[in-house]
Amino acid sequence: MREKVLFDKKKVYVRKICDVDVFSVWIVDGEYIRTEIDEEFTNYGQHYRFLFIPENEFWIDRESTPGEEGYYIDSMLVMNRLLAKGVSHDEAVRRADVVERRERMKGIVLARGIGVLPRKELLPNIHKKMIKKYSNEKVKVWIVDGELVRDLFFLDFTEGGHDKVYGFVPKGEVWLDDDVRLDERKFVLLHELHERNLMSKGMCYNDAHRDSSRIEFFCRHNPEKLDEEIRKELKLGK
Repeated sequence: MREKVLFDKKKVYVRKICDVDVFSVWIVDGEYIRTEIDEEFTNYGQHYRFLFIPENEFWIDRESTPGEEGYYIDSMLVMNRLLAKGVSHDEAVRRADVVERRERMKGIVLARGIGVLPRKELLPNIHKKMIKKYSNEKVKVWIVDGELVRDLFFLDFTEGGHDKVYGFVPKGEVWLDDDVRLDERKFVLLHELHERNLMSKGMCYNDAHRDSSRIEFFCRHNPEKLDEEIRKELKLGK
């Protein structure tokens, strides 16, 4: 969590989508936020997590494949109501996750009809496209259905992940959320490859994530270095 930050509001706000209770819900430019304000901002956020977000606003990242806004709004509403009652942050997160998971299950069973399939049979639904340019004999990079991953495996799956962190990701795979916009995809890929390589050497997740955020932040401000850094990570992969 960061202290008060000055930023260009014209570059943050994309459009207002609705008012819910006392909150204004905004679609925002997540790429700008991750580059200029806080690289840890992901799919959505509010003031209790990010101090730079006004107290009466909910922010949702502009997505390549929209459709999850309702889940995010419900989760943030539950969090706010519980915290206002004095519930601890950890307990508020747990109870908000229960509500979100219940709503997501309704969607995949009733609307998508695949929630009852065995997990092994879900992989073809999750895999959308292999990025051959960044795949080799050591690692395969896939664009995946991020919403379905959140529905079935892990609510907080955002931007990307790999087999060294998530047990549901097959061995030797890096997943990139299809919600990640094309112009940000390589920054996320670099983060996941670097993190995976460090963890393969025995580094714990927290330290590997911190160092990966560092190199991602560096390349966001020095994009001419991005392709070179990705090539280095692909050569190091195990």
